[in-house]
Amino acid sequence: MSGDEAGDGSTPAGDSGPTTAGDRAGVLRSKRDATRYQILVEIAQRQPAVSQQEVADAIGVTAQAVSDYLQGLVAEGYVEKHGRGRYEVTNEGVDWLMSRTEALRDYVSHVSEDVLGRVEVDTALATATIEEGQPVSLSMRDGVLRATPGSAGSATGVAVTSAGVGEDVGVTEFEGLVDYEWGEVRVVSVPRVHEGGSGAVDADALAARTTDVDLLAVAGGEALAAVSRADLDPDIRFGVPAAVAEAAHRGLDVLVVASVTELSAITDALRDGDLGYDVVDAETL
Repeated sequence: MSGDEAGDGSTPAGDSGPTTAGDRAGVLRSKRDATRYQILVEIAQRQPAVSQQEVADAIGVTAQAVSDYLQGLVAEGYVEKHGRGRYEVTNEGVDWLMSRTEALRDYVSHVSEDVLGRVEVDTALATATIEEGQPVSLSMRDGVLRATPGSAGSATGVAVTSAGVGEDVGVTEFEGLVDYEWGEVRVVSVPRVHEGGSGAVDADALAARTTDVDLLAVAGGEALAAVSRADLDPDIRFGVPAAVAEAAHRGLDVLVVASVTELSAITDALRDGDLGYDVVDAETL
């Protein structure tokens, strides 16, 4: 029995041997099985009128290869032929597909949870000296992920590098959720230049709005002029919609000064991110 043929059979009943990643891989262990699997799927999608050329194009093999595989699938009882170009997957074929699909599902779960979950590394800033292999608690502060020695927090991990205070540390084996609230976004709408522009904005009132926020964002010429008149230095000037949404998701409070023409792009991004916001007209500050 060839290596390809060995991949066709299912695990014998009563086989109590350990399940390995190769066992979970199912049809991926054999190119022949993988091709048969794809052909059966394509037939199931197209039946009863099945073009061998379309199947070949879909899975990246020749039409002759599809024809050869079909002969074998018919002989094994996985496919019935009802005339030229008319095929149907049998109940046995469906059972074979389902068993291999379940094996693939288990394998994907294994790769996602047991493999990638272990090798995924994120970066945090150390709040104290951390040694490689040490358990850490994770928190979000000033929009930055922080790692603290110990496992007392709502989210924990394991350091894969050593770090001193304020240094970057690699963290993996995450458990739990980082406990923090999304930031608040306040938007000041500045009228178009021919409707008053920056001149319609009370500079002192605008400056007062920045005292309890983490970041100041500016979008549009009129808004930039208004911020300049208030002697403010913006933190964000470009890519404002995405940047503001990202900052709020990281727990930062943001004041956005935006020209009317830029307003909808910003509010759309906030709504798409499920973020709440308040908009006030510059004239009412």
